[in-house]
Amino acid sequence: MAPAQVMTATEAPSITTLPLVAGPLVEYRPIHPTFGAEATADFSSITSELVDEIKQGLAKYGVLVFRKTGLDDARHVEMSHLFGDLDDIAPFVSGLGQKNRLTSDYLFDVGNVNPDGTVMQPGTMRDLLLRCNYHFHADSAFNPRRAGISLLLAHELPPAELGGDTEFADTRSAYEHLSEGRKEQIKDWVVMNSQLQCRRNANTDKNGALNPLLDTDEFDPMKHRFGIHRLVQLHEPSGRTNLYIAAHAHHVEGMGIEEGQKELKGLLEYVDQPKYTFRVKWRDPGDLVVWDNTCVLHRSVPGSYAGKYKRDLRRTTVHDMGPQAWGLNEVGATWRNGLD
Repeated sequence: MAPAQVMTATEAPSITTLPLVAGPLVEYRPIHPTFGAEATADFSSITSELVDEIKQGLAKYGVLVFRKTGLDDARHVEMSHLFGDLDDIAPFVSGLGQKNRLTSDYLFDVGNVNPDGTVMQPGTMRDLLLRCNYHFHADSAFNPRRAGISLLLAHELPPAELGGDTEFADTRSAYEHLSEGRKEQIKDWVVMNSQLQCRRNANTDKNGALNPLLDTDEFDPMKHRFGIHRLVQLHEPSGRTNLYIAAHAHHVEGMGIEEGQKELKGLLEYVDQPKYTFRVKWRDPGDLVVWDNTCVLHRSVPGSYAGKYKRDLRRTTVHDMGPQAWGLNEVGATWRNGLD
């Protein structure tokens, strides 16, 4: 009988330790067939690597929705700085004699909370000015340097059944689906943008009558400078072409004002179709929505919470860092539309 074989410790098979492979810092679940994604990430450590991945996600999806991030004002601003140069609210606070209730001039107060902490009431001047947000727009299209990325963080929300959602529109797919003839027609259009145009339209009744509070030179777009940008642009991060159109669009350069406004209204109505839009429902404080203003539009959705419950949303705005940031405006200009 052959002797039994005994495996000694030195003969035990070796185990090779493989290096850890880092997974993605951001994961995505598409929301809409053409754009937008629910995204997950760990915001306990804010790094340039995390921000770079978010930028890559924005290039593809245009809009990213993060839930329960745990961010506060300080970390919201800290992360935003990693995206690029930030816009600030100081010119508006000083220029309009307002008070900033927030801790940083880099935070835009876009909710319905007054400086004294009370809920904004319908019909007040602040309410009239913010009604522009109910129309599809791109942040800062009316200024000499437009906005690139916006980061909107929820702090306090009304009951979900009372509304207060935010909608987005995909201007890349909208452009792609235009007929070749229409693309040729609009390819060289230059749009004159004004925040005051949106504010007036948002306060005009069904008979075309403008609220008298805004029927002054202070709110007349023609009495102020325009943010000038091309309508058809290359979206550099994705290499796709898009429409840079917003509710701030006042007229088309070189075209009769009435004719231009009719054309621009038609384009906005075209973009505002279910196949190009989706709605984000805010759920919890800490929810964060990040979007690229150069390829998507957004608007706030009215709700029955108005005048009753707080909807405290705070936005940081990253200036466009690309070659089309200044449009056809003077590079380096610091004026703000409506305060010039």
